[in-house]
Amino acid sequence: MITRKRLAAGVCALLAALTAGVAFPAGAVAGEPTGEDAPKVNLVLDVSGSMRTRDIDGGTRMAAAKQAFNEVLDATPEEVRLGIRTLGADYAGDDRKTGCKDTAQLYPVGPLDRTEAKTAVATLAPTGWTPIGPALLKAADDLDGGNGSKRIVLISDGEDTCAPLDPCEVAREIAAKGIGLTIDTLGLVPNAKMRQQLSCIAEATGGTYTSVEHTDELTDRVNQLVDRAADPVVTPVATEGADECAKAPTLESGLYTDREEFGQQRWYRVDVEPGQELRASVSVGADRAVNPSYGVLLRAVTVHGREIVRGEAAGNGRTDVISTGLRYPKAESDEEDAPAETVCLQVTNSFSVASGVKTSPGLPLELTVDVVDGPGQADDVASFGLGRGWWLLGALVLTGFLAGLLWGWLSRWRFAVWRTH
Repeated sequence: MITRKRLAAGVCALLAALTAGVAFPAGAVAGEPTGEDAPKVNLVLDVSGSMRTRDIDGGTRMAAAKQAFNEVLDATPEEVRLGIRTLGADYAGDDRKTGCKDTAQLYPVGPLDRTEAKTAVATLAPTGWTPIGPALLKAADDLDGGNGSKRIVLISDGEDTCAPLDPCEVAREIAAKGIGLTIDTLGLVPNAKMRQQLSCIAEATGGTYTSVEHTDELTDRVNQLVDRAADPVVTPVATEGADECAKAPTLESGLYTDREEFGQQRWYRVDVEPGQELRASVSVGADRAVNPSYGVLLRAVTVHGREIVRGEAAGNGRTDVISTGLRYPKAESDEEDAPAETVCLQVTNSFSVASGVKTSPGLPLELTVDVVDGPGQADDVASFGLGRGWWLLGALVLTGFLAGLLWGWLSRWRFAVWRTH
């Protein structure tokens, strides 16, 4: 029985792994790492009055943030240019207009002097308002210039108190500038409203949101984000799709950006040689307020309009970016000089907006194209991506079945012998 269970588990694991290869195609090596400028990170810390609350490991939220910052500063890679900006650190009064301007660069973005940065952090005391929107605008300015990676890490324990300057709209504006800046957010002991706001900020720029309730969690997460900034930067290539395949640009393997109007179709062409496999994925971002329920469709079709394969995804308003992908293996040819096949890629979206929301420019679109050597027999991949793995899967199933019969027969025989004696 144990043997059969293990064998069944192995078969299931194999099937899951092979299926995952279809559902999540490998990412393309696209663009070229720039590496010309040092990566920049701006840590934006909420120092508002609520940071006095004592609910993180028996201490205040401010104490947890200071401890985390000290450890992060010790671990920051030498090549990273790091800065620290505060919000709500200086004004303790009741004037809202003044409180919503309370953001300052505590330590400038540049080569890190760990002692100086730690000394600056040690002077902080929870004080005032929570002007997240204004702080993000200033933090983006702090990182202006250069073509290295740029990352803002926002740490806050509450939602913005300076509406109508919506932090989520600010993040969308930053993303629309196309300066390659990512905003990651961390919520200290979050509530539902704060979680929603910080998630929206992160998603607008392709960043991440993390809930934090312990000091070590905060330290580990900020360290991860700072380290990630040191990874090589890939610069997308701007392209312009056409309204029909015949006029579309021909793309090689790479990472591309474009703009697509609401409900518009964009066409691109890719040449695929016999024995090669086309892997393509597309992401469309909502950089402004959109109606819930939307989708994106990526189709590979022949130049004559016959659909080869498609990928599609739907959203319900919980994220600002939606992605899908596809794979198309072209079979080997018996002809020595067989020509390449031109595959037409069609991208369509079903985003919509309420009246009064600008529809121009179009939505930001990112397209990844990768043409690689295909499997030994391309037509086998149509079988759920298992290829020749079907033979292995069938052999495993048959072996398991026979092993089960044999084990059952031996068990019955041993029981009969025991009863006889």
